[in-house]
Amino acid sequence: MSTVGPTPSPAEGAIALPSATEKAGLSIRSILLIMLLLVSISSSVVVGVIGFVNGRDSLRSAAFDRLIEVRDSRTVEMQSLFTSIENTLLLNARGESVQGAVQAFSAGFADLESSTLTTAQRAQLESYYTDTFGPRLAAAGAASVDASTFVPTDPAESYLKLHYTVQFDKPSDAIANDDAGDGSAWSAANARYNDYFRRMTQLFAYEDVLLIDANGNIVYSAYKGVDLGSNLDSGPLKRTNLATAYASALAGNVADTVVITDFAPYPPALGVPAGWAVTPVAVDGTIIGALAVGMPISRINEVMTGGGDWVSSGLGKTGETYIVGAADNLMRSPSRGLIEHPDKYVAESIAGGSPPDLANQALADKETLLLQPVRTDAVSGAQEGRSGTTIIPNGYLGRETISAFAPLPINGLDWVIVAEIDSSEAFAPVDDFTRNLVLSSAVIVLVVSLFSLMIAGVIVRPLRRLRDAARRIAAGEVGVQVDAGSSDELADVGAAFNDMSRSLQVKATLLEEQQAENERLLLSLMPEPLIKQYKEGAQTIAYDHQEVTVMFGDIVGFETFSSGLKSEDSLEKLNEILRSFDDAADHYGIERVRTTRAGYLASCGLTIPRVDNARRMVDFSMELQRILERFGGKHGVDLNLRAGLDTGTVTSGLVGQTHIAYDLWGDAVNLAFQIQGNNHEAGIFLTQSVVDRMPDTVHVRDWGFVNTATGPQRVWRIDPDDVNAPPVFSPPSFADD
Repeated sequence: MSTVGPTPSPAEGAIALPSATEKAGLSIRSILLIMLLLVSISSSVVVGVIGFVNGRDSLRSAAFDRLIEVRDSRTVEMQSLFTSIENTLLLNARGESVQGAVQAFSAGFADLESSTLTTAQRAQLESYYTDTFGPRLAAAGAASVDASTFVPTDPAESYLKLHYTVQFDKPSDAIANDDAGDGSAWSAANARYNDYFRRMTQLFAYEDVLLIDANGNIVYSAYKGVDLGSNLDSGPLKRTNLATAYASALAGNVADTVVITDFAPYPPALGVPAGWAVTPVAVDGTIIGALAVGMPISRINEVMTGGGDWVSSGLGKTGETYIVGAADNLMRSPSRGLIEHPDKYVAESIAGGSPPDLANQALADKETLLLQPVRTDAVSGAQEGRSGTTIIPNGYLGRETISAFAPLPINGLDWVIVAEIDSSEAFAPVDDFTRNLVLSSAVIVLVVSLFSLMIAGVIVRPLRRLRDAARRIAAGEVGVQVDAGSSDELADVGAAFNDMSRSLQVKATLLEEQQAENERLLLSLMPEPLIKQYKEGAQTIAYDHQEVTVMFGDIVGFETFSSGLKSEDSLEKLNEILRSFDDAADHYGIERVRTTRAGYLASCGLTIPRVDNARRMVDFSMELQRILERFGGKHGVDLNLRAGLDTGTVTSGLVGQTHIAYDLWGDAVNLAFQIQGNNHEAGIFLTQSVVDRMPDTVHVRDWGFVNTATGPQRVWRIDPDDVNAPPVFSPPSFADD
């Protein structure tokens, strides 16, 4: 057997080699792992960056392309709408109905020039302008317009307004009236043609349909408003866009032309913006008047909002299309923000640069026509005649948007069209793509890392197994089995490890069995909390317990029964009874403290506090009596329980140093023992403290007093009839196997 002596110190001048733990550098496994990771991760990063740039640009381009598509679609629809309006006007102007109507209404209007109003009628007419139209005009925010200028002075105009305008509070009632019943030629013409123009107004959603004679008189109005009978050359409407359109339409003295005007406030409509399309009406080549229609705002709005279904038209949750006047930067179509979120519109509009009064007026009117300013790069670009896309940091509602813009090519109108959507929504696919790319790259890096670890591990796996096995055995683990691979040398080393592991496992198993037996013995001697302190080395272990019920009992008659038995048989019978006692204790939650041939000490509420500890102990004591009766019935012997019960304060702990014993002591234990010992006959005896805690279903009898250190204590005995009641607990049977 060889021995290993101390390591000699290196000779002077010699070079000392570093130990294994002192050597620096990378292992083969680390070098392989680093090389694989560098190559794979670098490739993934390069591919990911290229894919991110291309994917981001593609998605951003797709978002702009979608807006361009929506913008162009709305442009085509608007052009189609205005072409339809022009064609409808040209067709109607050539129709006999319109030509005949212009002639009939013009003649009827001329006849009324000789009419006169009575003083009362004149007062009624003037009262309408001062008491009705004037206040309505002021309430609509057109206070700068003098309502008195609209009071008619022309006889024909006065007559028509008295019979067709003043009489009706609602436009719907006025347009429905075909004949005032005054017998005039104008009323006859209205009775004949009003239904035709009423249907035209309603079917094409025109704001109004007007007929104007060659002298500039509005000889017919479908809604019979305050513009009925007014003269566009000399009356209060001479500076309106309607007058401008009429003059332009008749200036060339050429039929088959349509003049379209931009929207502008129209006083007869209480300042509500109105746009007009006017075409001359000619008979046999002679211009006899003009047909004018109020631009259908509802149809324009329906086109620009997609019928209110922005999502299905590709505009998502925040996108919209709108028209802006190139000259004044004011909207000509509704704002989606006002339609869908009126509660937030004012604050957002002001944040986008709108004056507060205009934002509040738009909210009150539920309309952004000529109220919402839009001064963005998109509008500016379209005003310059350019078409394109851009990102707007601060849109007209204060949000960052992407926009597609272009001029709106409609004859006579200087408008631009814009399609836009919040950049957060438009670029959401870009954000999703970026997030998914980052996640996928992270997964790829993780997979590559794991794959690299696996490859490096395969190369050094046999050596690692031997190293890990040695460490596990050094740490005290047993049962380690090593597979060192197919190499003969490593297989021999692995076999040696396996033999050593099996030897240690056998020893560990024997040690665990011994520890388990020791644990079982300790549990039979003391409660688990005390075992833990005992193992930790505590020298003095004691606990005080409040409200604990203690029973000390012995078996009356067993000594007589066992006197004729051998010692082994006597002990076997006693253990049979005690096993039944312990089973009953487990059922009732009773803690066995100590068992001897002379007595059985148990408690309730000691280690586990129980509110009903007294009732449980009484039930347990009565069950012990039933167990003894069954045992006696089996063996033909009369056995009974003599038990004393008390409730109070006790102390538990370990007694002794060399020979440790778990015991219970205190006033309650002493009193229970004294009660049991002072009674020579069998029975279950209770102190007053136990009786006070018992339900009325258990009957007790006064059994006198017992003298204690604190004075006499009353003792009660449980009625034997209660003891013989049917058992609650069914213990193991004593029948022969």
